[in-house]
Amino acid sequence: MKFGRRTWVALLAIALAIPALAQEPRAVAHPEELGFATDRLDRITKAFQSYVDNNELPGAVVLIARDDKIAYFKAIGFRDRERKIPMTGEAIFRIASMTKPITTVAAMTLVEEGRLDLGAPVSQYLPELKDLQVSVARKDPDTGKVVAGMEAPDRPMTVQDLLRHTSGFVYGPPIGAGPVSLLYQDAKVSTRDETLAQMVTKLSMLPLAHQPGEVWEYSVSTDVLGRVIEVVSGMDLDRFIEERVTRPLGMTSTGFYVREADRDRIAEPQNEATGQRPALFDPMEKPKRFSGGGGGVSSAGDYLRFCTMLLNAGRAGNTRILAPSTVSLMTANALKPGIGYASNIARMKDIAPMPSMGQGFGLGFAVRTEAGQNPLPGSVGSFYWTGAYGTTFYIDPEEKMIIIMMIQSPMSTGARYRRVVRYLAYQALVSTE
Repeated sequence: MKFGRRTWVALLAIALAIPALAQEPRAVAHPEELGFATDRLDRITKAFQSYVDNNELPGAVVLIARDDKIAYFKAIGFRDRERKIPMTGEAIFRIASMTKPITTVAAMTLVEEGRLDLGAPVSQYLPELKDLQVSVARKDPDTGKVVAGMEAPDRPMTVQDLLRHTSGFVYGPPIGAGPVSLLYQDAKVSTRDETLAQMVTKLSMLPLAHQPGEVWEYSVSTDVLGRVIEVVSGMDLDRFIEERVTRPLGMTSTGFYVREADRDRIAEPQNEATGQRPALFDPMEKPKRFSGGGGGVSSAGDYLRFCTMLLNAGRAGNTRILAPSTVSLMTANALKPGIGYASNIARMKDIAPMPSMGQGFGLGFAVRTEAGQNPLPGSVGSFYWTGAYGTTFYIDPEEKMIIIMMIQSPMSTGARYRRVVRYLAYQALVSTE
């Protein structure tokens, strides 16, 4: 079969229009060249295999990189225990709140273009949030009972407040707690069956739980940021993130749902003792609400590309997503001295962005501010976050190290494995040269 010149040109154009599939990363043959002891890295495999053998986890993917090379990359156990399907390194996981840093990076690309102002009121972009009131508890002078009341905000909520979770928004149960959180639950604020615009409309009719800028509380702030991105860019959030972050970085397995071609890559949680699956969303179903705060899916290899970009001050290979100054701003502690914390922060333990844990919060993730205080190893200046279904990442610029763990576990159990993988990664690093 012969092809004319026009046909070849057309075929070439089609080929160039299709993003090249990123190759699955591979570990180096000799981790010692990156400062790791092979026998100590083996402890990671043994530990996670024991969790699988004891029916604690269905499976896991653990990846440790340093100096832009992979020292350890193992798939352990099952991608689907009930069907006896082995875990693979290319498995796709529900990453929950590990979606937040991706959404934050997408927002910062608009900041770099002068289209989004971090210091501006959120209402400048979402006018329906202009007249929000703040819920307060007051003691009735006549009865002595504590009653709910409302007051005006002392200052407008800013875009920066959204990125650092000082907006006054909360989460509904089980993550959030308190009267405003219960209002979120009643209003079904976080349903996947409504758009971000509809979510913001609901929020416009509910009070804030705190004065903007005064209290750190984990919240739907990043979902609201997603709606800001949509308004400023004129695109749905999934499309904007694809164009600005995931496609340029070759993150071909990352998005808000899993495409049909990748159905057989989904990592599943194991059934509970009752025989029922945990209440995780169906990743094959395209949602109406693209939750920038918790609705993403990704693979370990994809998330490594994202982490590498942040570790290298906004650049991965020949692709630059952000300027070094922007990454510096994102990874600095953005919480003011003496800031308050919501009462439910105690459950966050070692990931709480508090001075007592040697941590603060930047724009999109926690940042390490002290060498001590926290029970986990890590250098000052490290930054990281985790997901409700067990996924976690940790970036240590001083050691030029990235740690990624992908599991699917109930919210109440993931913290244990997050801590273990940090201990095991650092104990294997025996040379810092």
